[in-house]
Parts: sequence; structure tokens; C-alpha cells
Amino acid sequence: MKYAKIQGTGSCAPDNVLSNEDLEKIIDTSDEWITTRTGIKQRRIVDKGKYTSDLAMEACIRALDDANMPASELDGIILGTISPDFIFPSTACILQSQLGCGNIMAFDLLAGCSGFQYALHVGNGMICSGQSKNLLIVGAEVLSRIMDYEDRSTCILFGDGAGAVVLTQSDEPGVMSSILNSDGDNWEMLYMPGGGSRIPATEESVKNRDHYLKMNGRDVFKVAVKSLETSSVAAVEKANLKPDDIDLFVPHQANLRIIDAVRKRLDMPEEKVYINLDKYGNTSSASVPIALDEAVKAGRAKEGDIILTAAFGAGFTWGASIFKL
Repeated sequence: MKYAKIQGTGSCAPDNVLSNEDLEKIIDTSDEWITTRTGIKQRRIVDKGKYTSDLAMEACIRALDDANMPASELDGIILGTISPDFIFPSTACILQSQLGCGNIMAFDLLAGCSGFQYALHVGNGMICSGQSKNLLIVGAEVLSRIMDYEDRSTCILFGDGAGAVVLTQSDEPGVMSSILNSDGDNWEMLYMPGGGSRIPATEESVKNRDHYLKMNGRDVFKVAVKSLETSSVAAVEKANLKPDDIDLFVPHQANLRIIDAVRKRLDMPEEKVYINLDKYGNTSSASVPIALDEAVKAGRAKEGDIILTAAFGAGFTWGASIFKL
């Protein structure tokens, strides 16, 4: 039997820091208010002239270096994002060209903040079925370009960044379980109205600020906690494990209160949870791979460790995975 195993990790965050104190100067908010309600202290913002593909490329180069693998050995790229360079072509195709990895499969996957979770699931299936041997699984976002910096309920939450893993075929167990779910009944709780076929770019849509992210934070919070808990428990059970078997939990970095609520419901000690949202905010599909890469580089996640990841996002979509490094 063949398995899909993470061979290398990489991440990239812009140098520019947008702190809570910086936001105090442009909207009616405070560092205390943001920190108390979210746990976020700062977020990273790309320079003008930099795009999602640029962040993704740097994260992928670092992941390939970590895996000691040239881009020429890749069979495909699966990129989760809600802020692509363009609606089409896919940012994955742009990334394929930038990496110079030949005419391989490359496509974007849109599943909100669960994008990386979904991409990992798809990549795992392709490798275990023998369709692919080496894949780049990427989460990359430039959310600052779709933020309304007049809306204090959303602009305080999100930042830019990218993370990637090299997923490769192995005779040893890697991905042990993966759970995905969706519920489109309440899609209007978290969405961007403009930019698609319903509300194309017009003078009126720009005036109405339709091309910015919209969110009902209170209701999203309630659904997120329950969904992250149920998917995490399901992933543990599917892998025939117990919560105590998990060495590190790497959750979606959306809100410290959400993470803490899920941790408590899993009866997991704080030292088994990796958190970096204070530095980056919510980077959507990039949050889990960025956190995973940092955990690996910091020695918090080591070879042989069993890792649980989970994410929740627009759609609604949610899911969890367990894998052995």
C-alpha cells in the first residue's frame, strides 16, 4: 500500500507589519479591544506590486529545499486561495511557470479558509491512488487587497501570507485520516459579493463596496467552534487514535477564543496547540501551512510526531486531517 507523506514544509510572510496600533490611526478601534476579542496583535501586508503568486512561489521554494527535491520532480500543484492573482488563469499555473517545473498539472482550489485542508485531502487521494508521486500543496493569500479598511469588524482580522508542503509517495504511513464537510445554507455569513457573475465589476458595485469581504462574525464564531470540534474528533476516530495520541494540534489561526474553545472540547493541554495568529492574523488558506512550517522549524513538530490540523471557512467549509511527519 502506498501512502502520502509530508516531505518538506515552507512559508512566506511579507515584511510589512500592520499592528493594532497602526489600525488605531485609521479606524475606531484599540489594541486592547482587538487583542481581547481575537488574540491578534499584528498582521502582514504585501508591498505594492506583489501578488499571491509571489508569496506562494517563495513558500514553495522553501518547501522544496526542505524536501531536498528539485521542481522538475513534481507531478502537480494544488493551490488553495480565495485571493488569486486573477479569476483566471489559475494562480497555480502562474506558480508552475515561475518554478519552472515543466508541463505538470496545476489548479486552484476555492474552499475559503479550508483551502489548504481540501487541497491536502485531494493530494492525498491522488498519491495513494498512484496518479501522482510528488505534489506541492499550497495555501496562499493576499487578503489585504479585498479588505475594507473602513469596516473595523473585518479589517482587524486578516493578513497576507503563504505556506506549502511537499507531499510525496511513501511506503510508510503519512496522512492517516482526512475529513471534509460543507454547508452552503448560510453562505451569506461570510462572502465577497462582487467579482463573480452575480455582481460583476461596475461603477455601482465599486460604490457599494461589493468587492470587499463581508462577514457576520458572531454567527460565524458559533458555527466554527462546533464544526472544528466535530471534524477534529472524527479525524481522530477515523485514524483509530485517541486525542492523547496527538502530539501537536495545528488549528486554523482565525481567533484565539475559537481555538481555545475547540482545545477545551478536545480536552487537549495548551502546550499541544500551536498558535501564531498574534503575529499574522487570519491568513485564510495559508494559516495552517504557515503554522505547520513554523512548528517544524521551531522543533515543536518533529519526525514521527502525529499532527492534527483543522480549518473552517467560507462556504461554509470545514475539515481536519491527521498525519505522521
